[in-house]
Amino acid sequence: MNTLLADLHYALRLLIKSPAFTVIAALTLALGIGANTALFSVVNGVLLNPLAYPHSDRLVVIYATIAGLDSAPIEYPNFLDWQRDSRSFASMAAYRSEDYTFIGNGEGERLDGYMISASFFDTLGIMPVLGRTFRVDDDQIGAAPVVVLSGGFWKRKFGSSPDSIGKPITLNGSAYTIVGIIPDTFSFYGNRRDVYTPIGRWNDLSFRDRRVSVGARAFGRLHPGVTVAQAQAEMDEVARNLAVAYPEADAGHSIKLVSMKEDLVGNVQPLLFVLLAAVGFLMLIACANVANLLLARSVARSREFAIRSALGAGQARMIRQLLTESILLSAVGGAFGLLLAYCGMNTLLKALPAALPRSNEVSLDSRVMLFTLVLSLVTGVIFGLAPALKATRTNLQEVLRQSGRGSSGFRHRLQGTFVAVEIALALVLLVGAGLMVRTLSALWRVDPGFNPSHAITFSLAMPATSNTTSAETRARLRNFDDQVRSIPGVQAVSVTLGSRPMIHDSALPFWIEGEPKPAHDSEMHAATFFLVESGFRQAMGITLLRGRFVADQDNENTPLVIDVDDNFARTYFPGQDPIGKHINFTEFNVQAEVVGVVGHVKQYALDTDPPGAIQAQFFYPFMQIPEKVMPLVAKSVAVVLRTHGDPTPIMGQVRETVRQIDPREVIYNVQTMDDVVATSYAARRLTMILLTGFALLAMMLASVGIYGVVSYLVGQRTQEIGIRMALGAQPRDILVLVLGEGTKMALIGAVLGTAASLVLTRLMAKQLFGVSAHDPLTYTSVAFVLMLVAISACFVPARRALRMDPINSLRSE
Repeated sequence: MNTLLADLHYALRLLIKSPAFTVIAALTLALGIGANTALFSVVNGVLLNPLAYPHSDRLVVIYATIAGLDSAPIEYPNFLDWQRDSRSFASMAAYRSEDYTFIGNGEGERLDGYMISASFFDTLGIMPVLGRTFRVDDDQIGAAPVVVLSGGFWKRKFGSSPDSIGKPITLNGSAYTIVGIIPDTFSFYGNRRDVYTPIGRWNDLSFRDRRVSVGARAFGRLHPGVTVAQAQAEMDEVARNLAVAYPEADAGHSIKLVSMKEDLVGNVQPLLFVLLAAVGFLMLIACANVANLLLARSVARSREFAIRSALGAGQARMIRQLLTESILLSAVGGAFGLLLAYCGMNTLLKALPAALPRSNEVSLDSRVMLFTLVLSLVTGVIFGLAPALKATRTNLQEVLRQSGRGSSGFRHRLQGTFVAVEIALALVLLVGAGLMVRTLSALWRVDPGFNPSHAITFSLAMPATSNTTSAETRARLRNFDDQVRSIPGVQAVSVTLGSRPMIHDSALPFWIEGEPKPAHDSEMHAATFFLVESGFRQAMGITLLRGRFVADQDNENTPLVIDVDDNFARTYFPGQDPIGKHINFTEFNVQAEVVGVVGHVKQYALDTDPPGAIQAQFFYPFMQIPEKVMPLVAKSVAVVLRTHGDPTPIMGQVRETVRQIDPREVIYNVQTMDDVVATSYAARRLTMILLTGFALLAMMLASVGIYGVVSYLVGQRTQEIGIRMALGAQPRDILVLVLGEGTKMALIGAVLGTAASLVLTRLMAKQLFGVSAHDPLTYTSVAFVLMLVAISACFVPARRALRMDPINSLRSE
């Protein structure tokens, strides 16, 4: 321990004595350690930490697989049967997103909420902070209306008063009794809701129809010791039994179980692994750079090491001293790196939260601190070992005679190796960044099937009760259209439901008139549907290919008509004109005539659709919605709006117009369609930004490394350069000599980096679009830029060599 303390004291004195070296080396390490710590904190929060529920490894999501949809919402009657028949689950819960209008201070306020089954909070393991959650008798048709509030809403509206339990609150025009408060920290799938109501009270015909899905979803908690595979086998049997019991609705349907954590973060795992590899490369580059600095510094200390050896210090003793110095230096870099990680992580999460699930759970916790500590120690050993071994292998007699040139060749080769490795790693990162830039460029050129410029979408909550008639809802929506359309600058407006491009999708089964009617819904075709008004096509910028689009005259008093997209036409009417054909929708018990064909709209993303995604689309007149469906739209609809200029400023006038129509109406979820499209490739944009940042840092470190080595070589070859100039060497010859050294190292690194890139870029193939992982243009461009930077880094020492005075160079030797 005394020896260790002495080594630390001596190392600290040396670092203080060489402030320039210490600052440069520490900052280099801080960049590498900081980037690795920041990204590991994200990986830790998103992938490694369990979900914020007790025994979260036993939570699974339950999906229905219906008509080609791999992860479809569920039908509530089926959920009740699953809950009754399954034995693998300790409990099972259903939920459905629902928006509520809360009247406060005379004006409506939109609240985010869930309709939930009585077992929702118990399944997650969440206890109320006040009152109770729902009981089974609350979750039944005819039960008294009760509500559970979030802690945040309770604090904001009720001042956290315990007396609020038992008080009434009016939601969507109905009085509910507050029975419980849940913690304000509770979130589900990254969402924090304001209010929760029992789903079983919802006495809607469509919700109780086994053939209709209205957006309900389910999850469950497995019994201890039960695996997902075992539960899946049991649920497969449950699905087969339901198909026999209800062939018209459930034949051909299946159930899919997915771990809740996997369901939440599955899509982001490849992205994070690619970025983790990238920062690993950046760390290696930083280590190589600092190792080169230590090698160059060891020249000045060669006499010190020789004297130590002459006085009896063994090689192991000197290696321990040098490793103590490198680890201390790495610890300083780690401290600064931790600060950089904190700042960088917060900036990143604020800039791109939508691209990252569980982003609110990312923090610098104890595991991240331990990672930083271990990384700092390992880094100190990695970059300090090679210089330490080299420094202790000195020729005692030559060093004491102050010659020391006998080992310069080996040192030169070792430094050149470090630089080549830096160049190779930097090229890998630059190729990855270049491929992502090419990917985003290709995505920007994709036609989404609609024009997002000057278009905006939002949701509109309306005051409606169970007594609101369909005629009243239609009249309210027509008045809304007329008032908003009269606002200066508004070009087109349409209320809509069902699907919205890149926001929400809904599908309906159908069969074509003239074909045999399928025996069961599961045997029917399925298509994505949009409930629209006449202004939808212009508001969204959709192309009409032939026929006509939904018009104002297509209302509740006229025969049903629809438009189909060209995918629908090619799939179900190959070689035919679909206009005039008839399509039957059994869930609505209606038949529709096709009156037009429009271009296909990119529903899911700009690149590829998810597995099993439905490609065919049709557009259904909003005012011709069947009477049994109208209660579903009475409380809330979506709106798309197109303006002549930037749509954002006009939203103020839209809000004022809505307030004048009815102060209880609320606008929420406002998004420009440009933002919607940008969100669809947010994960790729995040990858590009981070890879580009890492690549630029790597290129900067590599250029500093090659500059340092070439400068060192020029200093070591002072006598040689002086003799060459004295014997008549021209400036061009000296320039070629110096640049040749740097170019050779850069070429070796470029070749190694290209070979490594050809292998490693396969890992990010799924992130690419419109460009191959082996794109020759990207590889060539990156190699050219990197070589240009490397040669530029060599130019400063080359100019210094040209300015040498041969007489002074020879005299200095």
